[in-house]
Amino acid sequence: MSYDLLKQHIKKNVNLSVTELNQICDYFKPLSFKKKEFLLSQGSLCRFEGFVTEGCFRVFTLDKKGNENTLYFAAKDWWLMDIDSFMHQTTSDLNMQALEDSEVLLINREDKIALYEALPTVEKLFRIMFQKGLVSWQRRLVRNHCLTAKERYFHFIETYPDIASKLTDKQIAGYLGIRHEFLSKIKKSEN
Repeated sequence: MSYDLLKQHIKKNVNLSVTELNQICDYFKPLSFKKKEFLLSQGSLCRFEGFVTEGCFRVFTLDKKGNENTLYFAAKDWWLMDIDSFMHQTTSDLNMQALEDSEVLLINREDKIALYEALPTVEKLFRIMFQKGLVSWQRRLVRNHCLTAKERYFHFIETYPDIASKLTDKQIAGYLGIRHEFLSKIKKSEN
């Protein structure tokens, strides 16, 4: 598995030498997942932060009625984690499932702390990435409160066409917070 995509991603956020980039990559372990395989299951401890180098993952919860509620999708060049479980070492409320054969680079909590000590610039990198992630969550929250389901659907498929093309209508509906049947009505109204 190549670390080139991770290096490119890092270089977009901070300026590091080739040696430093290689040093960062040494802390990440590659793993492959088959379609439908779980990287994390609700009730377990999230011991990693991951960077997707190939494929796509769905991050979701199951409520008491068995309904799937998708929080986000992590495709190639995206980060994948349960920040609450990872930081506080508590059980996760999330499931992470590969939507297709996928590859990810993982760093565990101990290695991340060691990396901060070895390369203090990495703290700046993760701070910048954390801020970008928070902005993304905030924008999604605003859209969920201000846009109709139809507007959210079209925003999603226009903004993330590569991800949308990999998903079932049920998965998209779970992300939008609507029933599958309602998504079908939205799609039919456009034909």
